[in-house]
Amino acid sequence: MNTFYYVVLIFSILLATPAYSENQTVKFTSLEWPPYTSTEMANQGASVAVAKAAFKAVGIDLVVDFYPWKRAVHLAKNQSDYDGYFPEYYADSLKQDFILSEPIGSGPLGFAELKSQPVNWEILSDLIPYKIGLVSDYVNTAELDAMIAGGSLSSDYASDDLKNLLKLQKKRHHLAVIDKNVLNHLLATEPRLKAAKAEIQFNKTLLEDKSLYLCFTKNHRGKVLVEKFNQGLKLINVNQIMASAF
Repeated sequence: MNTFYYVVLIFSILLATPAYSENQTVKFTSLEWPPYTSTEMANQGASVAVAKAAFKAVGIDLVVDFYPWKRAVHLAKNQSDYDGYFPEYYADSLKQDFILSEPIGSGPLGFAELKSQPVNWEILSDLIPYKIGLVSDYVNTAELDAMIAGGSLSSDYASDDLKNLLKLQKKRHHLAVIDKNVLNHLLATEPRLKAAKAEIQFNKTLLEDKSLYLCFTKNHRGKVLVEKFNQGLKLINVNQIMASAF
């Protein structure tokens, strides 16, 4: 009788444990943020290429659905069909709802500015006289976000990087927070910024070289998946994949 119950117990545990076969599929949300993530780029962008390669290395297929950023985060948090979202910058507050992966690459975060009005600064308090353009619901740097939230720095919000740059061009603000690679891509490919190519540049002082992460839903499945994903990251060359995708 004891043996019977032991067998039943083991069988139950096996049924409750996710099986990661070659057919295992995970679903994440993301946004149009080329060259890191985009439906219009090869491999859906550099960050998607890295994420797919890492998952594939451990026998898991990744499907990415694209939404506006705020909706992408909301769905990952509230819709059980999704296992998380990416790419995201680190913030302590994220750990309330998500489990962060190991870094999947990095990007240089700084400011776009008008060539005719360059801003010289060393510490963020130097920027008090200026209005800073940000994208709603983006994580930037801990210090910058805290100063914006506390009212120490003047801010102006847009729904995405393109609109933020267009507002910069119209002198609605003095600086626009943006990743350098995103800025270069938009200036090179976006028709609405054609006239801005000769007017906008990346500020010479970097905010931070920001690591990028996958955010996994904070549940048992997420804990298992993030361990698998981190194993996969060790089996691939992240920098090489990122470089080839740009």
